[in-house]
Amino acid sequence: MTHDSAALTLSDEVAESLETGRPVVALESTIISHGLPRPRNLQAAREFEAILREQGVTPATVAVLDGVARIGLDDEGVRRIAEEDLAKASVRDLPILAARGASGATTVAATAHLAAKAGIRVFATGGLGGVHRGASETFDESADLTTLAVTPITVVSAGVKSVLDIAATLERLETWSVPVIGLGTTIFPSFWLRESEFTLDWAVDTAEQVADVMAAHDALGHRQGIVVANPIPADQAWDRAEHDAVLQTAFAEAEQHGIRGKAVTPFLLGRIVELSGGRSLEVNLDLARNNVRVAGRIATAWSTRSAS
Repeated sequence: MTHDSAALTLSDEVAESLETGRPVVALESTIISHGLPRPRNLQAAREFEAILREQGVTPATVAVLDGVARIGLDDEGVRRIAEEDLAKASVRDLPILAARGASGATTVAATAHLAAKAGIRVFATGGLGGVHRGASETFDESADLTTLAVTPITVVSAGVKSVLDIAATLERLETWSVPVIGLGTTIFPSFWLRESEFTLDWAVDTAEQVADVMAAHDALGHRQGIVVANPIPADQAWDRAEHDAVLQTAFAEAEQHGIRGKAVTPFLLGRIVELSGGRSLEVNLDLARNNVRVAGRIATAWSTRSAS
């Protein structure tokens, strides 16, 4: 490892890529540790990295291991996030893990925060966190949103998870002045589904156009993140009727069991996998792969633009 500081450690590969201007994409570890079942999660972690390498892009999977925030993992690090029972670490948990020498898988918020500190500008995830349904009573909102309000990183996601309040999430992103751009669409995607009922003000068609927006964002002195809403390909999307029925059942069960706070989303996603007979998991993997590919193209376009 190299480029150590008290706060984080970059792998040799990531540090060298950043120094020489080669494209780098950050990857979160919570999707591996908490979002996918074993041993499928280890296969997925390696596959996401391989997709980027095939594009000539350096993968920077992010996690906290033994108190050290690591930007770029070796194979043993990837194995650990897939096989060990790690804490789910958001931004506020990072100093506690560091002080205790503990390990954690980083959420979208924590990954964005750490990757941006390292100088990484593009990040691929599955679905963004957001405002939970019923948040007017519970005040339950993901730190993903507030982190993007102050973190200059471009996040490629398939919208927000459809278990969330999409309307409220889009309103919150507008309040925080976080640009949301559809990739090839003016309809905001809904994670497992290509479309929600909400339209977007802006769309682009290419990775190069995303890089243009990033450059203009910087030139104007903006420090927020940018959300690139990338719908899952039509032939991989989940059937809407089945999706709606499964979600309705999962929500009812969460209410019945009194599930609250940060336990809600993992409970819902786990039950949705079970209730759908694994269909939701396959769609989840497909959309994550698609986001990683697109993020690789955006990082390449950004690298090319920055070098010119």
